[in-house]
Amino acid sequence: YFQHVRAAAEEALARLGSDPVLLFYRAYGALRAGDIQDSIWQLESIKNKQEVSLCTMMALIYAHKKSPNPDRDAILELDAKMKEQRKTAGQQALYYAGLFLWHLGREDKAREYVDRMIKVSNGGKEGLILKAWLDLTCGKETHIKKAVKYFDEALQEGNDVFALLGKAQYFEVRQNYSGALETVNQIIANFPNFLPAFIKKMKLQLALQDWEQAVETAHRLLQKDTLNLEAIRMEALHYLCREGNISEVSLLCGRNQLILQHTQTLVERAFGLASDNAEFATELGYQMILQGKVKEASKWYKTAMTLDETSVSALTGIIRCQLTQGQLEDAEQQLEFLNEIQQSIGKSGELSFLRAVLAMKKHKRQEEVIPLLNDVLDTHFSSLRGFPLGVEYFEKLNPDFLLEIIREYLNFCPAQPASSGQSPSPLLKHCASVLETVVRTVPGLQQAVFLFAKVKYLSGDIEAAHNNLHHCLERNPSYADAHLLMAQVYLAQNNTKLCSQSLELCLSYNFEVREHPVYHLIKAQTQKKMGELSEAIKTLQMARNLPGMRKPTASSKAKAKRIEIDASDRVSVFLELVEAHRLNGEPHEAAIVLQDAINEFSGTPEELRVMIANADLALAQGDVEQALTLLRNITPEQPYFVQAKEKMADIYLQCRKDKKLYAGCYRDLVEKLPSAHTFLLLGDAYMNIQEPDEAIEVYEQALKRSPKDPALASKIGKALVKTHNYSKAISYYEAALRSGQQNFLCYDLAELLMKLKQYEKAEKVLQQALDHEPGMNAGKKKKQMVLELPSFQLARELQARVLKRAQIEQLDAVPAQKQLAAEICAEIAKLSTAQRNYEKAIKFYKEALVHCETDNKAMLELARLYLAQDDTDACQHQCSLLLKNDQDNEAATMMMANIMFRKQDYEQAVFHFQQLLERKPDNYATLSRLIDLLRRAGKLEEVPRFLLMAEKHSSRTKLEPGFQYCKGLYLWYTGEPNDALRHFNKARKDSDWGQNAVYNMIEICLNPDNETVGGEVFENLDADIGNSTEKQESVQLAVRTAENLLKELKPQTVQGHIQLRIMENYCLMATKQKSNVERALNTFTEIVVAEKDHIPALLGMATAYMILKQTPRARNQLKRISKMNWNPIDAEEFEKSWLLLADIYIQSAKYDMAGDLLKRCLRHNRSCCKAYEYMGYIMEKEQAYRDAAINYEMAWKYGSQTNPTIGMFIWLHL
Repeated sequence: YFQHVRAAAEEALARLGSDPVLLFYRAYGALRAGDIQDSIWQLESIKNKQEVSLCTMMALIYAHKKSPNPDRDAILELDAKMKEQRKTAGQQALYYAGLFLWHLGREDKAREYVDRMIKVSNGGKEGLILKAWLDLTCGKETHIKKAVKYFDEALQEGNDVFALLGKAQYFEVRQNYSGALETVNQIIANFPNFLPAFIKKMKLQLALQDWEQAVETAHRLLQKDTLNLEAIRMEALHYLCREGNISEVSLLCGRNQLILQHTQTLVERAFGLASDNAEFATELGYQMILQGKVKEASKWYKTAMTLDETSVSALTGIIRCQLTQGQLEDAEQQLEFLNEIQQSIGKSGELSFLRAVLAMKKHKRQEEVIPLLNDVLDTHFSSLRGFPLGVEYFEKLNPDFLLEIIREYLNFCPAQPASSGQSPSPLLKHCASVLETVVRTVPGLQQAVFLFAKVKYLSGDIEAAHNNLHHCLERNPSYADAHLLMAQVYLAQNNTKLCSQSLELCLSYNFEVREHPVYHLIKAQTQKKMGELSEAIKTLQMARNLPGMRKPTASSKAKAKRIEIDASDRVSVFLELVEAHRLNGEPHEAAIVLQDAINEFSGTPEELRVMIANADLALAQGDVEQALTLLRNITPEQPYFVQAKEKMADIYLQCRKDKKLYAGCYRDLVEKLPSAHTFLLLGDAYMNIQEPDEAIEVYEQALKRSPKDPALASKIGKALVKTHNYSKAISYYEAALRSGQQNFLCYDLAELLMKLKQYEKAEKVLQQALDHEPGMNAGKKKKQMVLELPSFQLARELQARVLKRAQIEQLDAVPAQKQLAAEICAEIAKLSTAQRNYEKAIKFYKEALVHCETDNKAMLELARLYLAQDDTDACQHQCSLLLKNDQDNEAATMMMANIMFRKQDYEQAVFHFQQLLERKPDNYATLSRLIDLLRRAGKLEEVPRFLLMAEKHSSRTKLEPGFQYCKGLYLWYTGEPNDALRHFNKARKDSDWGQNAVYNMIEICLNPDNETVGGEVFENLDADIGNSTEKQESVQLAVRTAENLLKELKPQTVQGHIQLRIMENYCLMATKQKSNVERALNTFTEIVVAEKDHIPALLGMATAYMILKQTPRARNQLKRISKMNWNPIDAEEFEKSWLLLADIYIQSAKYDMAGDLLKRCLRHNRSCCKAYEYMGYIMEKEQAYRDAAINYEMAWKYGSQTNPTIGMFIWLHL
């Protein structure tokens, strides 16, 4: 981009004249572009210009040092002049010197100049902005935190594009892309012709995965600048990643040759400009690899090694070439060398991949290769963490590399799709998971979609395979491989007509496919299904004679490219031909082909398939014993053991009519290979011989082994129905439902009852399904909800039909039918919410409101969902609509108040709560929320008015536990803990208010004076009191009281139990005994391990560490909390953690950092007495006594003028 710097400076100089700064930028562009002599000449001409003199001399020194023959005398002279001039330099000279050093990456040196410039200019805006940029780009967390403060300071003097861009960059570093986008929009609004803002906006929209908006911004950018490279790149990315439209663009290309020719040309031009650059040579090697030009790739990798002997990427490229060319020993030696140095260079996914490829080339067992491939994926995906969607993410993702890995996995997967009821290979599930990520991120990459379809096909998910192939062929109708796989899909669906069409299309787009045996194999299978056996035999014989079917020889290797075919496909051609001959009544020919297959595949994994085919042939010839003998030779350790046993069982049942031996085969299978699948096969076997009782027993064992398999439970019931054991089926379903197992069985049971014409029972079962919402299993966060069942979708579809007919035939029934449709949608939404599938829930609540616009309940639930998703604007809109329909809706008003609270619009929040209380002064739930809100708004003095309103409302108010709780809360917040305890005590036995009252009482007992537990700043001030015997006895009494109160707590939820554990351990910590504190620390650690971001437990850990004098460890936990987003549930813990971290910072004299945290406390709680006290202490330390007095006065006010220490401070500063 340095040529662009030169061009931009030239253009500006033409418009604005000889501005020294622009002249410097032009020279700087030339310098960084490598045009050293020209830059020296330009810099010499401006070195006496005062504002750029310092940076010009620095640039001249840099240029001379970069020259082929540096002028030492000139460098020494310039250095001496620079040092002299630095002493008297003005703010502009210091600023541009700092800016130049920052551009060179010398942050520490730049900081010296910027700090001086800020000092000289009394905090000048330009200096603050540059300092913020330095902090932001230095990579140090402590500096990054400060950056936004400097940007905000500078922006107080008015909008500045450099400051706004910096603030956007800060949000981006923090991964707050929405905040960054908001700031960039502010830049565009104020500086509509500032193109970098549009570039930044486009990248942020991509990071937010909003492709449409990113492309729209790119179009706007190109309207302003038709040759803008970033916008063109965004369009290219969009066409490649989202659209897959290669014709529109010239690593995501899926090895498209047209694109690779362009990219190769670009890299060659780059290497031509910098022929000493090893990275460019390595990239050229990679370009050749992508094009399959291994020799050329090897040459470029060797060139790169010559230029840089330490280049790991070049050496890795050489190893890749050696593996491709079969030079395994050389590759192994190089890999061993790289493995040895891996610790210093870090773990590499590509290196692990090459080790896996080497293992495969050396014919290592699957057990050795698969862990290597798994390691590749783990390493690769771990390197992607933290990257937003963008150019760098796509580079790191490297879809081409992932597809290579998937192809290697597929070498170990079965070549034929899983049969019905058979579990697919776990490797296929692994492949599907990886491909899903690639396809979701780069849906335009056709090879990824194709491989995804292939994996789905092999997994037996024919429908998913069809859908993905359809997507592929829509984008690229000439994709021959996709047509070939689509033919196999149609064949699996028994659709021979469409299968033949796909084969014809495949051939029309790629005539070379006739040389591929798989094409002929599929064609023959189609002909066989159509009964054209003679044609099938001819097709298969043609396939056998193709080059791909013959074993490779030395001469064939030397010839032109040879079509490779998997051993599994080769054996399929042989076995398909055997089968065709047998069906055509040609046993002799079948036996000859089979013998050829035995000779061809002897000693390979495919030998077993030949053996099973041999048994089939013997059986067809009536030699049952020979077939059984062959099948008995297949042992449990071999891959086709299950298929062999199934075939033996069929022989016993069909030929020998021996049910006992038939079942015995499956029993043997269960004994040798016990799994859910083999138990299922045994159950099916019992069902086939009409032994349902044994079948049920076996099915239940299968269910025990795979309790999460929903289809298995359904299979048990359906199997009973197939044998007409309806009563047993009904009993099974009812028992399963009573035990809370597989709630979706409601649909199966209802279907069976309808079949038996027991309509009332069926309706009752479906109603139970609608009403039922199962509880959460212990330790599980996901629920198996009834929503997953087709019954609700069925009900919705049926109701849609009824509604449609009513609108034509029975208009007076339409309102009632609409109401019913709304109720069904609302039920689906309700269950979706319980599953945490909020998007689906929102969709169905919206649909409910289409049927019934005035459904207040649906509107309220929709608002709650928006609030749960933190979409406060949508929630507010929904509440407003609801309040228009029902002004007195308490829940909607409460929600509006909560929204305003979240937005920190305390005035509006108070207004909504006030409305509720004016209508119902004894609504204590609202009153308690209002007290908390007024405290946070710094308006606790307004609380007595609402308490008085409640008292006047009823003569019994003072006896109400809710009122006593609210009064206690107010007294606690206003610094009167003893009176608060008295009121909480009166609410303590109440079922609604008791639990919260007890928790508050425990907190008061443990910390009556609201001190920072673990804090040290104010510890020394009352050290004498703290060490007194009276004080220690008081603490012991308080702890005993708290422990007694804890025994009264009976939590009903998982979170309630965790809260109880936390309070128990706070009691332990309050004793200050080391052993107790360590016990508490262990408990808090256990909670955090189970629930990573549990804020109360993290605060507990930090407090324990502080008591144990392990401040650095405490600080680490508190910093974790400080990086989290505030939420109302953990508001108190956030405040305590910020105060404790501020205490630590004050101890270390890091007053700025402490001040930021205290401001955060006051932003969320304007009555925070402790925050004001700490602020006063900081001001006092910084000798800002007036400010100290103001803060101490605020602490005195919100502490209800009861803290003598604060009173003393105020008296000192009067």
